[in-house]
Amino acid sequence: MTATPTRLTVDELAARAGVTVRTLRFYSTKGLLPPPELGPRRVGLYGPEHLGRLELIEELQRQGLTLAAIERYLAQLPEDINSLDLAIHRALVASWTPETAEETTREQVERRVGRPLSDEDLDRLAAMGALHRTADPEVFKTDPGLLPLGLRIMDVPIPLETLVAARAVVRLHSQATAHDLHRLFRETVWKPYLESAPAPQELERMKALADGIQPVVVQALVTAFQRSLADELAARPE
Repeated sequence: MTATPTRLTVDELAARAGVTVRTLRFYSTKGLLPPPELGPRRVGLYGPEHLGRLELIEELQRQGLTLAAIERYLAQLPEDINSLDLAIHRALVASWTPETAEETTREQVERRVGRPLSDEDLDRLAAMGALHRTADPEVFKTDPGLLPLGLRIMDVPIPLETLVAARAVVRLHSQATAHDLHRLFRETVWKPYLESAPAPQELERMKALADGIQPVVVQALVTAFQRSLADELAARPE
């Protein structure tokens, strides 16, 4: 397996992010992307943080944010934010989008990876839920939220069975957490509220407020998981 280069040209960065060079340069002129490092012959070179920021910008645009709103969002991020934290921000933003699979050709996926894909590569992406095969071996259904993450870790030497098991663990515990939180809210908040016989306009207001809780809950879960994972890694024996 070929490791992902740590420095990319403008053409390589655009291909990895699935955008045009023209779009990338437009973001740069708007100050949404930091300037590249200058390599040999003064060629601009971009790193993982540029790719992570570019993917976040694209996700924010998919959510319907204007360039001005995206600029305000990015301005709140730390200047030294790394590619992992950018990926977490993008995943949080993507969680507000309804699940929709996009049709993607093998050539499009390979262009984003930067090399041809083997059947083993496709198996790994499928195990992570990043893509699903169709009747046409050259066309896939891809998850726009998971594909960028899957491509990032595709070359990490993790056995295929471990990826499958890890995905199963995440799905099992996330479904259980979602079920328990929903039951708790329904029994302790929603049910007593309905029993109080609220006026129709107040009921609609309560529904709107309840919908607004979702982003807060997801952020809390991600933060709690990050801390739990950090504790596990800190406690592991040397």
